[in-house]
Order: sequence, then structure tokens, then C-alpha cells
Amino acid sequence: MKKLGWGLGALAALGLVFALVGGRHHGADHVASAPRQNVAAIAVRPGSRAAPVEKALGMVEETDSADAPSGFSPIAAAVAGTTAPVGSPVPAKWVDGKNYTTLMPAQPTGVAPGKVEVVEVFWYMCPHCFQLDPMLENWRHQTKAPYVELVRIPVIWPGNPSTEPLARLFYTLEALGKLEQLHVVAFREIHVKGTALFVAGDTAGTEKAQRAFLRANGVSDADFDKTYRSFTVENKLRRAADLTRRYGVTGVPFFVVNGRYTADVGTAGGEAQLLTLLDDLAAAEHKH
Repeated sequence: MKKLGWGLGALAALGLVFALVGGRHHGADHVASAPRQNVAAIAVRPGSRAAPVEKALGMVEETDSADAPSGFSPIAAAVAGTTAPVGSPVPAKWVDGKNYTTLMPAQPTGVAPGKVEVVEVFWYMCPHCFQLDPMLENWRHQTKAPYVELVRIPVIWPGNPSTEPLARLFYTLEALGKLEQLHVVAFREIHVKGTALFVAGDTAGTEKAQRAFLRANGVSDADFDKTYRSFTVENKLRRAADLTRRYGVTGVPFFVVNGRYTADVGTAGGEAQLLTLLDDLAAAEHKH
């Protein structure tokens, strides 16, 4: 009887794990409650079922064992993604499913032990990403906790042909060691100067425009050529596309805290509130 009882308990536990795997990730579905000037602070993926930028954004993303992080079994991924944080909770003023969403399964991070990763998923052509960037830069340099590490990932949507070439520009800057110097400059080139760093339907024209932009900012053609289509850049593009899918990104700017929580300007209730929310989510992760 003892053996039978143990076997039934094990099967029940296993059944619970598989039931958890079959859940849904409900994204930022409370944007309509944000102040009017902040509702538009999201660029929506073309072709998605989300409403236009000026309306509320709803996201529903299926998750299953195929979305488990590489190297994880489906059961391990389910347990990792559904285990509640231990230790300091998220402050009660923030509501899961309204102000932020718990990502299931949780995704692995790429920062050092003791650090909390805050990912910004952005798009160089997004005016809302450009508008938020100065506040984000100030937060990064002046007010965020020292244990927080901001990581930027350019969005790559299969239905938007401009995202991959502009992500390539971002990773070219990074590989050249020019990201700190030229990330903000690239935003301004597009949104202030009106320079087209993406030419629709013209791969050669896009590359020519980006080459000219980098040349004007001190990058030689030789350095551009050896970097622009390098293995490093190609590998990071594949990873960015994969993370865009895993995170369930249907609008930008979009934030992921330590692979566990997602949020945006609309769900937080405004740009200033977003930074406070990121601080609180990061603190909860740091203490658990």
C-alpha cells in the first residue's frame, strides 16, 4: 500500500506540472486605464491582433513546452516559470495582470550573479521609444539601483521588414564598441534629422544609408564591412528574434525584469510610474 500511495502522489504532482504548462500568458490588457497621453506610448506590431496605437493594447500569447529555454526539460521549465518568488514581494500598489504581468515560463537572464536584468525591447523607428529614451538614460546613469543592469534588445517582428535591418544597425554599433556613443545619435538621426536608415524593399539602399551614417560618425568602411554581416551580429539577430517571441512582444517600448515580469508605459500608468515599477520589481527580485 505504501508503494501504491507514493505512486499516486507522484502521478498527481506530475499532473499538476503539466496542467501549469498549459496556461496562457496574458499581457498588457489594461492600457485603456492609463492617462490619455500615455496610451499612445506603445508602437504596435504590424499584423498583430492588437488595436491601433491610439487604442488599448491587448496581448495574448500561448506558452507551451516548445517555448522552454534551451537546455530545459518541459517539466523543469514549467516549474521554473510557475514557482512564486521567495522573499520580498512586489509592493501591493502594483497589481499582477494590471500593472505588470508574470511571465510564464520565466526566461533565463544573461547578467552576472547578484545582478537583476532589466530588458528594454525597442525599435529605432518607434517615436515612443525615442520619447522615453532620455528618461531611461537618466534612470540608467543616475537613479537605478547598482544591482540593476539595463539590457537593450531591438525588436524583430517577422511581419515588419524594417525591424531586422535596424536591429542589425544596433548590433553593428555594439560590435564596434560604438553603442554608448551612437545609440542616442541613431534615434536622433531618424526622429530629429529625418534620415531614412531603412529603405523599404531595398536591402542595398538600407545598407548604403547605414554605412553613410556610421562613416559620418567616425566608423571606417573597412570596419563597417567586417562587422555588418559578421557571425557575432548574425547570432545576436537570431537571439533577438527568439526573445521577441519568447517575451510575447506585440508593442514597444516593452520591459522584462529578470526574465520574470513584463510591463510597459501603459500598464504602469505613465513614464515616471514605469521607472518606479521597474525599481520595485527589480528590488523584489534582488531580495528573493
